[in-house]
Amino acid sequence: MSSVTKHYTQHKEAARALILVRLEHFNLHYKLKWNRVAIRNQRRCWGSCSSLKNLNFNYKILLLPPHLQDYIIVHELCHLVELNHGQHFWDLVGEQMPEYKAHVAELRAIDKHGHSVEYLTKVQALYISGAHQRNQEVDAPADLTRSCGSCGSVSVCACLVGKKVSA
Repeated sequence: MSSVTKHYTQHKEAARALILVRLEHFNLHYKLKWNRVAIRNQRRCWGSCSSLKNLNFNYKILLLPPHLQDYIIVHELCHLVELNHGQHFWDLVGEQMPEYKAHVAELRAIDKHGHSVEYLTKVQALYISGAHQRNQEVDAPADLTRSCGSCGSVSVCACLVGKKVSA
């Protein structure tokens, strides 16, 4: 068994438990129904929703900071209503994630480096240590540890990402 498969096998059920708890939490607001929740080991995708109302999530969601975990879960939950990224979809996301544009920007900055366990562990350590809030330099990728001139924070900051989120 490869080390990647082993890591997935060891963490799959923890990811499922987290996702199910957060789905139930956010669904108190949305009151939606889904068929099944699958936990996968994907290279580039954090989650998806099928037209059959099946929700799929990458197990590596465990390695993200809680606000990004929640954003991904809300994003896929809202696809149960809208299977597109139109204005109504973003309005639904915004009901529970008013700062979703910043979350999308953070994920895009992380996605530039891929979803390797090693890289995501560094990102996770950055958030756990609180360095992203204390304006500290940490041993993490350079674009995640620069100080933002707009808000002063260090790490992934929407101000550091030049991409616009359509909404």
